[in-house]
Amino acid sequence: MKHFFTLAILLCGSFGALTAADSTPAPSNIPGADYPRIASDHSVTFRLRAPNAKQVKLEGGAGLVKEPTEMSRGEDGVWSVTTPPAVPGFHYYWFTVDGLRVNDLASYSYFGWARETSGIDIPEPGVDFYAAKDVPHGEVRAHWYHSKITGRWRRAHVYTPPHYDKNSRTRFPVLYLQHGSGENERGWIEQGRANFILDNLISAGRAKPMLVVVDTGYATYATTRPPASTNRASAPTAAFEEVMLKELIPTIDASYRTVADRRQRAMAGLSMGSMQTLNITLRHLDQFAWIGAMSGPPRQGFDVATAFDGVFRDATAFNKKVKLLYLSAGTAETRFHTNTAAIHEALERAGIKNVFYSSPGTDHEWQTWRRSLHDFAPRLFRE
Repeated sequence: MKHFFTLAILLCGSFGALTAADSTPAPSNIPGADYPRIASDHSVTFRLRAPNAKQVKLEGGAGLVKEPTEMSRGEDGVWSVTTPPAVPGFHYYWFTVDGLRVNDLASYSYFGWARETSGIDIPEPGVDFYAAKDVPHGEVRAHWYHSKITGRWRRAHVYTPPHYDKNSRTRFPVLYLQHGSGENERGWIEQGRANFILDNLISAGRAKPMLVVVDTGYATYATTRPPASTNRASAPTAAFEEVMLKELIPTIDASYRTVADRRQRAMAGLSMGSMQTLNITLRHLDQFAWIGAMSGPPRQGFDVATAFDGVFRDATAFNKKVKLLYLSAGTAETRFHTNTAAIHEALERAGIKNVFYSSPGTDHEWQTWRRSLHDFAPRLFRE
């Protein structure tokens, strides 16, 4: 225990030294922290002061480090490592110190990997679609509601577009946007920067003003009962579907100036959220007309005729009802990309209209999903 507290104190001093002239502190550093530092070739130098440690490793997302990487100890007790050039965008990372996983106190933490985890945002040259710009900004509101289905209070983040409060008679379409496994309702706002993406698109006239609702994707029944359909969903998946349809949508429609109509309602999600999106929307087309699945989990043996209770069997009827079916994946998330492309092609052969966006060079990480949202949002609510 004494060793643990000594380490915790030393972590606080893990930044603040001279660095190479061509590197700059990461924008995700806490104020005043010099490390991590990003070089012009996108390699990143990490430092950690832990003089009593025997071994320190850097671990994180695939676009940053492919596998646990040994750090080197300096005479001053500071451990350091410089990565190979990394993929631009947001990456989770952490240190493993003598087998103990610790965050970097020099960086902000985000909810990922099912816990608070350090994150680094590596700017992409010439790309600013998710930057905070001098344009009218919407607001992100915390919307708390009590769920009778789960017996718990739940929090959704609701983005309202610029001038929402001034245009008191205007009603808006709604995009329900779901996070991935190990993350929560903070993800699309903090890691994904969805509010800035929408601000910039709306300001440029490229996207319709809309509300965006980001709810937690986890739900369990207040009392034990079987899932709605044992052949398609676990109890938590079924519980979230019920929360979405019976509680979340009604409370949003009652609390905000929405257009409570399927033609003005969209749902999209990433990874786990993409499967939740497809399971809910394709079985409830009376509720949704716009559908987006980003980095959907690999789905072997996809059969157009039988998938999702046969919703694709009648291509003419499907195309008439669904305004947009959008699929996306990063080229570096190989299995996801390969299977998503195969599903896209199978749907096309069956006459099902759909759009497939391929994010070049990105893995199963937030840069893929930032780009996907930037491409997806302008397509919404266009009749």
